[in-house]
Amino acid sequence: MASTRDIRRRIKSVKNTRQITKAMELVAASKMKKAQQAALAGRPYAQLLADMLAALAPRVSEANHPLLARREVKTRGVLLITTDKGLCGPLNANLLKLVVEIKTPVKFVAIGRKGAQFLARTKRDIVADFTVTDRVPFAEIKIAVEFITKLYLEGQVDTVEIIYPRYKNTLVQEPTLRPLLPLTNVKEFVSTLRSEAGIAKFTDDRDMLFEPNAHAVLSALLPFYVNRYVYQLVLSAKASEHSSRMVAMKTAKDNATSLLGDLTLEYNKARQAAITQEILEIAAAQFSAA
Repeated sequence: MASTRDIRRRIKSVKNTRQITKAMELVAASKMKKAQQAALAGRPYAQLLADMLAALAPRVSEANHPLLARREVKTRGVLLITTDKGLCGPLNANLLKLVVEIKTPVKFVAIGRKGAQFLARTKRDIVADFTVTDRVPFAEIKIAVEFITKLYLEGQVDTVEIIYPRYKNTLVQEPTLRPLLPLTNVKEFVSTLRSEAGIAKFTDDRDMLFEPNAHAVLSALLPFYVNRYVYQLVLSAKASEHSSRMVAMKTAKDNATSLLGDLTLEYNKARQAAITQEILEIAAAQFSAA
């Protein structure tokens, strides 16, 4: 059995750890609420933009815009969205499993240090990496999206896909691989988004007049839509990060509390054993003297 001094040291260490994890849980809970509000606030705008694109895309031939034209896939482009920091449970590990499953030629663009470090450590083809602050400014996301879109337009990659943690609720963050470019089935894509959000299926059979013409409107709308859509996914990823970290820190705090109870019981047993031993030694000494 360990000495009472060693047990006291462990109890002090566990108390300090519990205090730290509790503070981190409270900070993550505060950030999670703000991230959830930002993600939910941006959904109606992103959905309306997607509906506009779904109504417009069928009226323009795919060959008229490079972001709509399908071509033979030789090299895939993947935008990997992870966290900058750890201590968020299995969130990053689940995302990186999707990366490991990719066996075809691929070029990666990373948002988040954890993803960039993994890609570099495993010697995968990482073209660029970006970091995003907790406030998720649109300008920071725009730079990363425009970079990977440029790779697609230049023909360095033939598709653009996104790996990110899709926020479902506080306890569930689902690792997701979602195609982005080319946008060949816009209506089907929008319908999928609507079903995930619990919104009725998109239908719009109205006759529309576009000024100056449908192609000009589409050319202006498509790049902005791609930027705004990825921005919404990053907001979802941030909400997932803070939710996962809050749950992980709460679990760590609860485990520390449980361990503290076990150590306190062990300390009391050791102290009682020491007292009993001292009483026995005193009694034995008195018996010998008599």
